[in-house]
Amino acid sequence: MEGCHRKPGTPGVGKTTLGKELASRSGLKYVNVGDLAREGQLYDGYDEEYDCPILDEDRVVDELENQMSEGGVIVDYHGCDFFPERWFHIVFVLKTDNSVLYNRLETRGYNQKKLKDNIQCEIFQVLYEEALGSYKEEIVHQLPSNKPEDLEDNINQILKWIEQWVKDHSS
Repeated sequence: MEGCHRKPGTPGVGKTTLGKELASRSGLKYVNVGDLAREGQLYDGYDEEYDCPILDEDRVVDELENQMSEGGVIVDYHGCDFFPERWFHIVFVLKTDNSVLYNRLETRGYNQKKLKDNIQCEIFQVLYEEALGSYKEEIVHQLPSNKPEDLEDNINQILKWIEQWVKDHSS
């Protein structure tokens, strides 16, 4: 089984860009949980305050179970506490400076409450702490995602990790 990789992070930190480029260069399968939920209507209502659907986490896990057991999957989603620990060999959390993140989210048209809450989430490293609480500390890594060079550095670092993991687990 090839390794599975998880990329949680606040919206706007670059998870999708990194995940798609990483999949393209590594040959691993890329799954964007938001897209998966949209396509399968894997929702459990709508949050009026944040103006977004509420994910049905159990249905998402059921939907992903077979692909995850095969391995070789990059999973892109902003949270991670509901995914089974057995699915992932490594977890990368992207971190973005607040001023950079604010501009990215404002460009997306986030309402003030959603914008403020996501910036606070990043300030307090909520998703990094969630990842540390959900998986073994040694598999959780935080990567910077502020400028284009960070993207290339992160891709190269993760590709090296994948290469080493494959070497260590192919026998």
